[in-house]
Amino acid sequence: MYSEKQKQLLRLFKQKELRRINILHGSVRSGKTWISLVLWAFWILTMPEDAAYLMVAKTLTSLRRNCLDLLETLVGKSNFSYSLAAKQAVLFGRTVYLEGVNDARAESKIRGMTLQGAYCDELTLFTQDFFTMLLSRLSMPEAKLFGTTNPDSPNHWLKSEYLDRSQELDLMEMRFTINDNEFLDPEYVRQLKREYTGVFYERFILGNWVIAEGLVYSMFSEKEHVVHVLPECCAHPEKGQGEYYISVDYGTKNPFSAGLWCVSGGGATRIAEYYYDGRKSKKPRTDEEHYAALEKLIRHEVWNSGRRTVESYPIQCVVIDPSAASMIECIRRHGSFSVRAAKNDVIPGIGITGSLLAAGKLKIHADCKDCIREFGIYSWDEKAKGDQVIKENDHAMDDTRYFCYTILRRLFRWDDWKQVDHVS
Repeated sequence: MYSEKQKQLLRLFKQKELRRINILHGSVRSGKTWISLVLWAFWILTMPEDAAYLMVAKTLTSLRRNCLDLLETLVGKSNFSYSLAAKQAVLFGRTVYLEGVNDARAESKIRGMTLQGAYCDELTLFTQDFFTMLLSRLSMPEAKLFGTTNPDSPNHWLKSEYLDRSQELDLMEMRFTINDNEFLDPEYVRQLKREYTGVFYERFILGNWVIAEGLVYSMFSEKEHVVHVLPECCAHPEKGQGEYYISVDYGTKNPFSAGLWCVSGGGATRIAEYYYDGRKSKKPRTDEEHYAALEKLIRHEVWNSGRRTVESYPIQCVVIDPSAASMIECIRRHGSFSVRAAKNDVIPGIGITGSLLAAGKLKIHADCKDCIREFGIYSWDEKAKGDQVIKENDHAMDDTRYFCYTILRRLFRWDDWKQVDHVS
């Protein structure tokens, strides 16, 4: 079964009206990747067997996840096989080279190739230099490029240099929205729309190329997200009803920010924080002093039979920016905490954090005043050409993002917002 927009693309193929460059862009789950792979397979069947073809994504892992496994399902294992180790595939007897472009050598990987066709997944993640080089490699007669992407800033090179100039170039572009996929369950669509907020909703649900502007977390509300009572599991951690984490944004001259988190009941609460601004205090602290503060951060009072004792929350791990080498070494040297390198992809991390806020999965205790303060002023840099945040008042925001993107996105399933078993 095909949606109406997918049928339109198939008609273009049958009528031989596809162009040298063919780009499908728009919302997530709109059916654009699926139909692009169908077109890619159909088209290759009409092309010479002895020509060279290329499939490219940001990484080989994302290429496999987004495209290769789906392509195998579409055409069958007898018609398609691949090896990431060899960076090569065979589709209908044609040799297809596989590449990831997530490094500085990406351009050199294709220099010298003579290609009949290329397939590109998530084009906005490519550099313009690589894309320009790739087009120059498509030098065989009837060579074509097929590409997909979600929207980005309207200032992105793909939009300004190619999509907006489709009439000047040999380029076919088609915009998809989530409503173009007629086969999605309405309840799933409703849940998916909850996942995205602000600029990400505009791009990933509506399929619009819009500028990121204003507050990064415009959905944050003290009424909705600030709590004055700690989760029950914080009073009785020994019952095993919650999991505890520390997130750290390391700073020496810049502020050092750390959050103590409790994950319980399908949500997460920042229950305490340590925030130290060495520049403001004019007394920079050493790594050992910061470590002592982390040890203090996890202590809590326990009352048992009228007696008060001080115990420590059982910390699963400390999530910290991998660039904070000296602090990581300090933590490991003490041997009390395991350390996990944070995933430091800014824009995806912001998207996940915003989604958690919008879904009511992220709460901040009222005592975490610096985190609350930063949520209220953390802003997009509207003067930047692409998606960038203003690098001010962002330290608690960074440690929160590390926690959300590294830990919570693996604890919560995004299609139903329910807690699931942990995955590695």
